[in-house]
Amino acid sequence: MKSSEETPKAVLIAVDSGKFDIRESLDELELLVMTLDIDPVERLIQRRDSPDLSWYFGRGKVEQLSRMVKALRIDYVVADDELSPVQMKNLESAVKAHVFDRTQVILEIFARHATTGEGKIQVELAKLQYELPRMIGLGGQLSRLGGGIGTRGPGEQILQRRRSIVKKRISQLKEKLEDIRKRRIVQRKRRKKKEVSRVSIVGYTNSGKSSLLNALLRSEAAKVEDKPFATLQPITRRVKLSNGEVVLFSDTVGFIRKLPHNIIAAFRATLEEIEESDLLIHVVDISDPYFKVKIKESLEVLNEIDAADIPRILLFNKIDLVSKRRIEMVMEEFPSALFSSVKRMIGIQEVLERVEDELSNFEEEIRLRVSTEEIGEIYSYFDKVILKGQKFHDGIFEVTLRGRREIIEEVVGRVKGEVLQ
Repeated sequence: MKSSEETPKAVLIAVDSGKFDIRESLDELELLVMTLDIDPVERLIQRRDSPDLSWYFGRGKVEQLSRMVKALRIDYVVADDELSPVQMKNLESAVKAHVFDRTQVILEIFARHATTGEGKIQVELAKLQYELPRMIGLGGQLSRLGGGIGTRGPGEQILQRRRSIVKKRISQLKEKLEDIRKRRIVQRKRRKKKEVSRVSIVGYTNSGKSSLLNALLRSEAAKVEDKPFATLQPITRRVKLSNGEVVLFSDTVGFIRKLPHNIIAAFRATLEEIEESDLLIHVVDISDPYFKVKIKESLEVLNEIDAADIPRILLFNKIDLVSKRRIEMVMEEFPSALFSSVKRMIGIQEVLERVEDELSNFEEEIRLRVSTEEIGEIYSYFDKVILKGQKFHDGIFEVTLRGRREIIEEVVGRVKGEVLQ
């Protein structure tokens, strides 16, 4: 018997079709499984063009898996792909262990990390959308309870009721998320009226995004864990740049390979925050041997949420974990990128300076002459613009302002002062 304190053990299985590096995929799956406090003690890979429709593996490899499970006293078999109900049922029957797929692992991690009402709604929706098509085929098993030829047995009737309940719940959850999305649109419009620049920190999960936000704040305001998906909801904080501009920085949900579309759809409201950004900081773990692939996959996610055209700063993090030669090689390949060790507070100032420089492309500087009656109107904008200079002579103020073009145009429209060249 396994003691209650003993860590459950798992074997990771995968079909290698040769389309991508299977080791990379299994390394990531291992990290995901460990996040659930399960010890992945072994891997089993079969090279074939595509998974077997009934068993995932070929029968010979399934028998090998069964022997491995018995010999190592494995608790869980975790597949690197999404399994069909038939594949899952057949594998569990053959190996006599619980079988899960990659999507279920991700959903379970999301469920554990969902702390807000919105996050819990998103996770429940993603889970139900995963489970609904897998309820097909259960009717036959349930119908063994009774029913004749040409009739709907009790099992099929139960299944139909269950599917109806799930569909209704999915519809309710989608309505709730749509309400949240509409509220976010209103909030974003308010932010635009204030004209506060917004920077989103994006990238692969576990690359150091939350740690970067902490470093920018010089505090522990953001939750930092060395685990995938520690951040499910956007965490937004105000940061004052050296030029006096206040900027909103947001840490966002991490990207991951093979992220199921139903999860992306469920978290659409969260990801839309990225779409509204003025600037992105794309954080990459330079110590990851597969970082180039992950850069490509992150860009694909950004493209899917219509954020690929937003100006982007590429930041290679964790330089303290690699050699100087590796850093030099990456610098040669990505000459415009920045490099940091957020853990050691290296490169943070350079990030802030680059952000300031990039955001200046959205700004404009003007000189205005205004009367004493109108200077109060100018002062009312000091939370939105930067006062670069001010002179007073013969009852006239001459002020130099810098800010986003939209807000500068608004200031000029509100006063009758003279714009100086």
